[in-house]
Amino acid sequence: MSTGPVGVAVVGAGVISDAYLTALTDFPDVRVLGVADLDPERATRAAAKHEVPVAGDLDTVLAVPEVEIVVNLTVPAAHAQVAMAAVEAGKHIYGEKPLTTEPAEGERLLAAAAERGLLVGNAPDTFLGAGIQTALRAVRSGQIGTPIAAHTAVQSLGPEGWHPDPAFFYQPGAGPLYDIGPYYLTSLVALFGGVSRVAAAARRGRDRRTTGSGPKAGEEFPVDVPTHVSALLEFHSGPSAASVFSFDSAIPRIMFEVIGSEGALAVPDPNTFTGPVRVRSHGAEEWSELPVTGTTAGRGIGVLEMARAVRTGEPHRASGELALHVLHTMAAVIDSAEAHSFTSETVNTPLPAPPPLPEGWDPYAAELG
Repeated sequence: MSTGPVGVAVVGAGVISDAYLTALTDFPDVRVLGVADLDPERATRAAAKHEVPVAGDLDTVLAVPEVEIVVNLTVPAAHAQVAMAAVEAGKHIYGEKPLTTEPAEGERLLAAAAERGLLVGNAPDTFLGAGIQTALRAVRSGQIGTPIAAHTAVQSLGPEGWHPDPAFFYQPGAGPLYDIGPYYLTSLVALFGGVSRVAAAARRGRDRRTTGSGPKAGEEFPVDVPTHVSALLEFHSGPSAASVFSFDSAIPRIMFEVIGSEGALAVPDPNTFTGPVRVRSHGAEEWSELPVTGTTAGRGIGVLEMARAVRTGEPHRASGELALHVLHTMAAVIDSAEAHSFTSETVNTPLPAPPPLPEGWDPYAAELG
């Protein structure tokens, strides 16, 4: 078995890559060896900024023998193709959300990786951050009694106001459900375990949108996905959740609350790694803030935990199985909405909630020698 830091290559040098590269180049258990992109100049700029030795296309970084994990930050439509190429090259794969755009593609990817003894991991890893981990421990320690239900909402007017090239957010594999939904759904599964049934309604607010910033400002593009989704989820363990995902709301809103038999928990934004986490017991007139403990290192901690799993053989939490379950859930939501049927849909087999990280888990402590 190999020892020492795990070699990583990042594929896709777009907006989110800077956050990943900043974090990954700071973790002692990871060595970033390559950056790839369809635009060679963009790959070269990202590699130079973060002092990464190799830049080029996908084949270039897959050919680096020391690369063990490929971090796939491409647009959703390319997730399956890039991930499968990495697996076929004998590399472990960690991707941005969603795992793939279709559940069947995700199943083929996990099967191909398993055949080769390779790991699959996937964003979001925000549920490994201090905020959600503190919330998980609060629920599991019984601070609100038996969990009964959750309410979540994420509403905005969409990313075209700030993203310089937002058209892909409105293509299959994106929209508010597939782009923002994984943060909420992954955190809900981390709290309650797997989803059993769903019912949903969805609609598209506008057929076209306009880029609001950057070199493409003023350009219109088509909207091909629902932009407002309301879902009711039932979990195998018993609780339910009512969730709204919208790019059509002039009222910005982020909400995540868990109701229990003895109180309620206000969970922080699952698209962040921090708090606050607040609890309110039955009969209390005010919320109490809980101490938030854990890592706030940011995007890339899922890659790091998987890298450590490559060396130790221990299971990792931001797993392909978890991401596939969330993908099945999102597909079931769309199926229910398109069928105009509120007969709940079976998602797939039960999935246990991943255990919380150990209290002292440290991304900056070298564990691999």
